[in-house]
Amino acid sequence: MAKLTKKQKEAAAKIEKNKVYSLKDASVLIKEIASAKFDESVDIAVRLGVDPRKANQMVRGVVTLPHGTGKDVKVLALVTPDKEAEAKAAGADHVGLDDYLQKIKDGWTDIDVIITMPAVMGKLGPLGRVLGPRGLMPNPKTGTVTMDVAKAVQEVKAGKIDFKVDKTGIVHAGIGKVSFDSQQIADNASEIIQTLIKLKPTAAKGTYIKSIHLSSTMSPAIALDPKAV
Repeated sequence: MAKLTKKQKEAAAKIEKNKVYSLKDASVLIKEIASAKFDESVDIAVRLGVDPRKANQMVRGVVTLPHGTGKDVKVLALVTPDKEAEAKAAGADHVGLDDYLQKIKDGWTDIDVIITMPAVMGKLGPLGRVLGPRGLMPNPKTGTVTMDVAKAVQEVKAGKIDFKVDKTGIVHAGIGKVSFDSQQIADNASEIIQTLIKLKPTAAKGTYIKSIHLSSTMSPAIALDPKAV
């Protein structure tokens, strides 16, 4: 097990052992214990009472965080020539088609989100091995395969994120930066938690929200009270 640094020990000491915090208190504390010289990301991890191996218990969705992610999201719009101007005007960082498909095939993945059109998806299929493991494959369910490319680009730039429960039953998501004020962190966390609650599969039995933790890039996790969200 890696040894904790002095700053990490000091941060851990501020978190009461075995205590579960309210979202409001945790959002204040996460700012207090952040000690890095850079603007740390704030992440949420929600353990769900589902079995992701069963299709009827898979939890996946999108949410637009009210205060954005604090991250400059790099968007690639893979579109036909008639949609290029629209995508550029909406704020896409990279716009094109065949040239970028070749770059991806050659190993380039310096992007956060790919937005494309239904007609282009056939060309993306062979790149699944590259894009899939990196979470970059566009999907109609997350709004990244659409004819309204401009709207999709604008939403992603404004703080729309997609999430998916992993094989251990946990949903991980970046919900901001420690430079956000505590209310902004709480608002963003609440938005994704409420979205998860709405997405509860009918096949899920027992306790649905099992645990919630907030953490920043360099800090220990803070346990939230699932009953108080």
